[in-house]
Amino acid sequence: MPTGWRYIAQRALPETILDWEVPLALSSNPKRDLSGPGSLTGTIEPEYARMIGSDGLPILQDWNTKLYLEIEGNIRWGGVITKTSFDGPKATVQCEGFSSYATGIPFEDHIISGALITPKDPYAGKDKNHDGWVDGKKGKERVPDPPKPYGGPRIDTYDAVRAIWKHIQSRPYGNIGLTIDTHDLGEPLGAKDGSDPWELAWWDNPDCGQALDTLARDTPFDWVETHAWSGSGNTIAHRIVLGKPRLGRKRTDLRFADGENIAAIAKPEGMGDEFANEVVVLGKGEGQKMKRAQVHRYDGRLRRVATVADKTLSSDSSLRTRGEQELAGRTHALQIPAIQIIDHPNARLGSWALGDDILVQVHVPWVGDVAVWHRIISDEISADGLVVLTLKRSDSFHY
Repeated sequence: MPTGWRYIAQRALPETILDWEVPLALSSNPKRDLSGPGSLTGTIEPEYARMIGSDGLPILQDWNTKLYLEIEGNIRWGGVITKTSFDGPKATVQCEGFSSYATGIPFEDHIISGALITPKDPYAGKDKNHDGWVDGKKGKERVPDPPKPYGGPRIDTYDAVRAIWKHIQSRPYGNIGLTIDTHDLGEPLGAKDGSDPWELAWWDNPDCGQALDTLARDTPFDWVETHAWSGSGNTIAHRIVLGKPRLGRKRTDLRFADGENIAAIAKPEGMGDEFANEVVVLGKGEGQKMKRAQVHRYDGRLRRVATVADKTLSSDSSLRTRGEQELAGRTHALQIPAIQIIDHPNARLGSWALGDDILVQVHVPWVGDVAVWHRIISDEISADGLVVLTLKRSDSFHY
């Protein structure tokens, strides 16, 4: 294990430190994801795997042990052990970020935003002969039109995120310890006129993790999971940081260049068969009543069309948002999917954040020297000090 590195094991409930020096050998590097939980896999000697904690339980236990990577006093990765397996002399430990806990947890409540409200008609039943006059008052009092339906109260997208996490963590043995940012996104859910309410109802058997992923995809917004020492004790704070709507910033203060701090690049890629400069989105409904949206971004190249079907979409805004998302990922040109970097004065370890835009300056055969802005969507730290940054072109995001 590199100097300054250590893996810390903690009981999930309650959060009691079990071991300050877990002898973990990495199988896959600790990975942090933008709008995802991240992961880590490692192997441990079997005699350690049989060790018992102060609570009488195995130190490493599925869904009962939290594991952290600390580098030079800072927690760089945190997660929960989701699976242990044994093969000969080695035990394999698979971990995922805390936010993965939401997947597989049913939502057992009801939330609705922008419900269609139909007011009670005070004249209902007072015109039994349907002549347009109030019964017994013909020629004196006409029956007015019934009150028009209207859209009910709407909640902010981030209120829905917090409500789902509150539901998850309020259940017995369900508090994984995450705190959620308190600000609003500024995007109310559901149509203002009540024509397309957003609803999460227990009778539809929704999955909390899928509901959270759908909110992030359809609105859209960024989020990231963080872990850090809190106070002077052995307390670790766990947080979901919410973007408004995106996280990260343009990093003109950092440099990523061939021959300096970039050790290797993944094979550059273009869109090829995936290229499209127009997208048709087919939503809710059938036949001529099907909801439909069409977006384009013509750039001088021949028109190419991609068709996307998503029967969960019914409002014009949600259809267009889905189309813009698809289009953003299909119209970009040359992309560097990943770079491997060294700890260097150009960009010290941990100086970037997930979601940051960085200028990648590399030489690409048959193309030449290129400098293209990319967003960091994940990072992986290896034991040899190298870091892999997974990237997407900045112009492939529309928010």
